[in-house]
Amino acid sequence: MNLENLFERIKSSEKISAKEALEIAQSAPKDKLYQTADKIREFFLGNKIETCSIMNAHSGRCSENCKWCAQSAHYKTGVKEYGYVSISEALKNAKYAKDKRVQRFSLVTSGKKIPDSQTENIAKIYEEMGKLGIALCGSFGLLSKDQLKRLKEAGMTRYHCNLEAAPSYFPKLCTTHTIEEKLQTLKYAKELGYEICCGGIIGMGENLRERLELAFAISEIEPDSIPLNVLQPIKGTPLENTPPLTEDEILTAFAMFRIINPKAHIRFAGGRSAFINRQRDALKAGASALLVGDMLTTIGSDIAADYKMLSQMGYDFLAVE
Repeated sequence: MNLENLFERIKSSEKISAKEALEIAQSAPKDKLYQTADKIREFFLGNKIETCSIMNAHSGRCSENCKWCAQSAHYKTGVKEYGYVSISEALKNAKYAKDKRVQRFSLVTSGKKIPDSQTENIAKIYEEMGKLGIALCGSFGLLSKDQLKRLKEAGMTRYHCNLEAAPSYFPKLCTTHTIEEKLQTLKYAKELGYEICCGGIIGMGENLRERLELAFAISEIEPDSIPLNVLQPIKGTPLENTPPLTEDEILTAFAMFRIINPKAHIRFAGGRSAFINRQRDALKAGASALLVGDMLTTIGSDIAADYKMLSQMGYDFLAVE
């Protein structure tokens, strides 16, 4: 396929087919593919970059059997376990993120969902964090509509729930909940007026076709943000010996997610530390956002170093006032 023609089609809001996407990913010259994805990013999003930071607000003892996850109670990973975070601890981390000019801050909890008994406690934390003037997101699993409504009233404006893998591949990775349950939670969030953050993890043994299937499934949701994580195999999980993707496989994934989701922020999330020498390449292959700071159970990035890199690359990012 002529990539210049592809760019014009995407500019005109024309969607490509799964067959076309596979042909592009397999056959297009890599440098031209990455350049085209970067042109699409710049056309729809300009030179803006979005940053966010997360805090693990409840760790371990998760009932779900997701094969990639250190926090699952089904596996022995040695992950640190603790209960729900206090208001003071959450405020300290949110203020730190704001002081570092991070635009968004999110609490993330292990488990299928937060229990109803914790909803009000989490809501009170959000009410206090909202006074700091930083945009607030949340990732609390498969919440009910009533729970989402309460947290929106408390100041949470964006909800995160990853599909994680292609619908056809997900049952091979997790059997304790379904893609359909995830989609229901996202539907509730959209109905309540939330911005949506929905992405996945690449490198979990899926093939290229399944990676593209995930990108198309996410496009149906029309999220504002798509966090793209690169698996960092964790000892003790079933995926601990999964062969890593090549750098070009990773960059091709970013480019194709951009082509299939041209208007969303494609966020380089987990796995950045293993891709340290080519992070700038990812930002020139379709990515338009970064998850900065620590990444739950793995070591993340240095926020000051990230902002220095973004400044050197000429990106615009908004400091939270």
